[in-house]
Amino acid sequence: MPRSRYLLRWKLSRIKGANSAEQAEHWIPATVPGAVQLDWAAAHQLPDYQEGPHLNAWQEMENSAWQYRAIPGEVPPLQPDERLFLVLQGVDYACEVSLNGERLLQHTGMQTPIELDVTERWHPGVQLDVLIHPAPKAPGAPHGRSQARESCKPAVSYGWDFHPRLIPLGLWQETFLEVRSPLHFSQPPQISYALSEDCRAAQGQLQVVLNAPARKGMTLEWHLIDPEEKRVLSCEEKIEQGQSRRAIEFSLEAIQPWWPHDQGSPSLYHSEIILKASEGEVCDRHCHRIGFRQVRLVMAPGEWEMPNTFPKSRSRPPITLEINGRRLFAKGSNWVCPDIFPGRLERAHYEEQLQLVRRNHLNILRLWGGAPALKESFYELCDELGIMVWQEFPLACNDYPDTAAYLAELDQESRSLILRIRRHPSLVLWCGGNELFNNWSGMTDQSHALRLLNRNTFDLDPATPFLPTAPIDGMGHGHYVFRDPQTGEEAWAVFQKASCTAYSEFGCPAPAPLEVLKRILPEAELWPPRRGTTWESHHAFGVWMSESWLNLPEIEHYFGPCSTLEELVERGQLLQSAGYQGLYEEARRQKPVASMALNWCFNEPWPTAANNSLVAWPCVPKPALAAVGEACRPTLASARIRKFSWTPGELFDPEIWLLHDGPDALEPMEVSVWLEQDGLRRHLLSWLPGPILPNTNCRGPRAQCVLPEFEGPLFTLFLEVKDRPDWSSAYRLVKTRGISPAAPREGETRALNL
Repeated sequence: MPRSRYLLRWKLSRIKGANSAEQAEHWIPATVPGAVQLDWAAAHQLPDYQEGPHLNAWQEMENSAWQYRAIPGEVPPLQPDERLFLVLQGVDYACEVSLNGERLLQHTGMQTPIELDVTERWHPGVQLDVLIHPAPKAPGAPHGRSQARESCKPAVSYGWDFHPRLIPLGLWQETFLEVRSPLHFSQPPQISYALSEDCRAAQGQLQVVLNAPARKGMTLEWHLIDPEEKRVLSCEEKIEQGQSRRAIEFSLEAIQPWWPHDQGSPSLYHSEIILKASEGEVCDRHCHRIGFRQVRLVMAPGEWEMPNTFPKSRSRPPITLEINGRRLFAKGSNWVCPDIFPGRLERAHYEEQLQLVRRNHLNILRLWGGAPALKESFYELCDELGIMVWQEFPLACNDYPDTAAYLAELDQESRSLILRIRRHPSLVLWCGGNELFNNWSGMTDQSHALRLLNRNTFDLDPATPFLPTAPIDGMGHGHYVFRDPQTGEEAWAVFQKASCTAYSEFGCPAPAPLEVLKRILPEAELWPPRRGTTWESHHAFGVWMSESWLNLPEIEHYFGPCSTLEELVERGQLLQSAGYQGLYEEARRQKPVASMALNWCFNEPWPTAANNSLVAWPCVPKPALAAVGEACRPTLASARIRKFSWTPGELFDPEIWLLHDGPDALEPMEVSVWLEQDGLRRHLLSWLPGPILPNTNCRGPRAQCVLPEFEGPLFTLFLEVKDRPDWSSAYRLVKTRGISPAAPREGETRALNL
């Protein structure tokens, strides 16, 4: 018989004092999946932590223990030999499981599920309790993220520059009773394979593990259906009596590989694996989708020759992604959990944001190591949408110890995560964690935690690359402002001088959309923004540097003092849009040495008043998202512009490029360059690039003209591609403040062929 599930319903009690079930008194309704804080707040009508100064009322719950108790429900009588399992798919973070007061299990970790055979123990009226321990904290660690350094609890919950201190606890994944056949799969069947050189054929093995030795006459059926719903593989194999493991070799021709969405189709096959008894009765069934793809990290051209002087050191490590034998540019973003409480996220929450990722031409997401790994539906959606996933383990900005206790916990949690998500074709990269090879973390490649993670990924998923941390040699993290407050240098200029192999973090902040600000800030505090108000508690001031993330001096540098909130939001978001547009395009211009651009960050776990994010909580796109989408189109005309602020009379000299990341060659095309000021357009030059090879950029001429006087605060550079408006681009630039109109100057226009 296939498995049958019966969801469990729960109630909750807060325990003060000893971690003992006998201390549980007042019971409240519990929502599972969820978090104890959400249940407690609902029962006691606490004010919304996302609005105004109400967060303080939620924070002290991290120090309590909590008792979940299952509400009795109906489970049909078991047939002879059937087994009943209690399954807790995810507990946050440490717990004890008891039946009728007898402790069955003590457990630690979010990613490792609990499965207990309770066949002989379960009966009508049984009392099932799950005791949740207080949030883990490293002894003696100061208040903040270092309290997470001795556990696999995500460090972001302890407070970050975009995340308040609020540490979720509770049952964050589904809980249920499951009736199983006496013989069943003890873990999801694993399909491993290798692709041919042309990635059109696959050879591999299906591996199944049973919970007990097979009985006489048992068989294993396997059916594989291609994306057009055609059966391409069907077999039935005997399982010898006494065997608990079985492997089936297979080979497939003319497969349809899985591709990132900008390189091809994210083709998925449907796999159905059936375990049958001698009489043909179905004992167990496992269904999932599989995508065939090959992934490697390779060296960029010329990188083996660097460094090219003595004394020599090693070359920078590879970071160019090669999918199915094709090198590609990874255009993406850093993804943080879309909610402080990951338990309340459902497929629809992920899908709303992932659709924005795809529509705006991003092909990869870095799942940052400070935040928790996500539910299964997230990875399923990435498979479907053709979005690559860079998955980090829960290490970030801490010096994680080499102690036996910590390493045992990390070993358990990392193995559980690898086993759960390794089957997803969207998974293209494992990474030990965030910013571990820096002085604020203090780890090295000799740290036992990173050696352990390297071993586990190789043992369990050797076909997927592993990095110890980000950044590594050659990668760049930062900057996170449009204009450096110390040096006055703009981010565009910084990137134009850089020579990184990857830009795995960079940011430009902006205020939240007006609708978000009016929802989270008290009306009396909305204008003007001030320290010591809710603006500060929602991260507009003092969370990284004193002015971040609102950065009022930066906005006023370009536009002068703002007179209204609407004006502030519009100007700040213009800076963010222009900043990200220029940074993504510059990173792409540095291909093939540079092969990756991921901004910090895509989304938010709660509503900030200002942030580097492209999408405000819960899913409100900022104008910068559209700008990034324009900059990440597979093909576009692009301008390298030295700076954002210009003075009439200066030599304006943008360099014109054609950026192309697509898999097909391009025919020659005409690019016209125009300058518009005060509504008047002037033609600067025309250029005929091409033909252009697949995944190759083309550097063009430099347009030069003396910038004439104009009245307005902004002017625009247009790059128009004949017959392809979808490849055209526009750049809004600002006139330097304090420039007063003067007599018109004759402008000079010419093209310099490079």
